[in-house]
Amino acid sequence: MIKGFKDFLMRGNVVDLAVAVVIGAAFTGIVTALTSHLINPIIALFGGNNVNGLAVKLGESDKTIMDFGAIITAAINFLIVAAVVYFIFVLPMNKIKERRKRGEEAGPAEPTDVELLKEIRDLLASQRQL
Repeated sequence: MIKGFKDFLMRGNVVDLAVAVVIGAAFTGIVTALTSHLINPIIALFGGNNVNGLAVKLGESDKTIMDFGAIITAAINFLIVAAVVYFIFVLPMNKIKERRKRGEEAGPAEPTDVELLKEIRDLLASQRQL
């Protein structure tokens, strides 16, 4: 029963999908805080007093603001979460799958009974000739 469950977990993309969902949800708050309190001030250094310095207002309404700082922040959030998921979960899981496949590979073929009997016959024949 446990072996079947283990095989189910190791098969296909079940583990990859589950890990991505869980880690994505868990790290969203951490990554958002990291980007808003560490990276946004660095971006603001180049764009103005705040990250909104990278925004462009297309019309008179506040609804026409194109906020490039928010886009950069979202991209950085995505890259950080993707890197964490890949390097901590997906890469080790792929290595485990490789090890399992190596254990399943066929080794060198063992000689059949007929081949062994032929070798014995040839050895006996060569010993009689001496």
